[in-house]
Amino acid sequence: MTTAFVLSGGGSLGSVQAGMVLALAERKIFPDLLVGTSVGAVNAGWLAGHPGPDGARMLADVWRSIHRSDVFPTDLRGGLLGFVGRRDHLVSARGLRAVLRKHLTFDRLEDATIPLRVVATDITTGEEQVLATGDAVDAIVASAAIPGVFSPVTVGNRVLVDGAVANNIPISHAVAAGARRIYVLPTGYACALTRAPRSALGVALQALTLMLAQGLARDVKRFETEVDLTVLPPLCPLDVSPVDFSHTDELIERSRVSSGDWLDHSHQMLPHAVLGLHHH
Repeated sequence: MTTAFVLSGGGSLGSVQAGMVLALAERKIFPDLLVGTSVGAVNAGWLAGHPGPDGARMLADVWRSIHRSDVFPTDLRGGLLGFVGRRDHLVSARGLRAVLRKHLTFDRLEDATIPLRVVATDITTGEEQVLATGDAVDAIVASAAIPGVFSPVTVGNRVLVDGAVANNIPISHAVAAGARRIYVLPTGYACALTRAPRSALGVALQALTLMLAQGLARDVKRFETEVDLTVLPPLCPLDVSPVDFSHTDELIERSRVSSGDWLDHSHQMLPHAVLGLHHH
């Protein structure tokens, strides 16, 4: 039976998925297929070239080494140009591209050790695009190109942005590829912030993750009777912004423990109320 991991978007909360992957690896659960959106595509790209328990441990180490400036470098001039309409983005993706070039083990998606699908959104039509071939860095950057924050990426004849806009939990593509046992790795969202984000970037990502959280319960309900579907528990309560990289180690460990407990002791689907919007 083909086992797929489906990884959602969520900015810096992608570290939560690293903890989930550790918990799965500790129980000898590994994917035959990886499907990722946004930061989930970044994590899936790593795992696609580093199979097995060593890959899970190394993914956690990579997350511990990343700082906000590596992914969201400060660019006041660029931000101003974006604001006045002289540029289509606020932040350069050069940092994200550098991280990917450093850590990916393959140049093209079709050369990944584990089959990999990444999801992006066509900015002109709103249609989701599933990328399984072509330049790996371009595809993953396209999948993670937060609208207005990073520049859209041209792949073929399409201009692509963050896959989370069209499909943040791409379970459907794992099913279409033949997976019958599917583990969903959601990043969750900051459901327990004590104050609103102060930066423009923080506001944008928090708003995006709030919007995306509303779709998770719907997608799970759609597929839970069609396949063997396990949704690992997003961290809750969570008071870390999706642009905050200073709590990575804590999030990885919390996620590893909570996911392990869930895998060991529960055989029930997570309540839809936990998967959707809620507050504390």
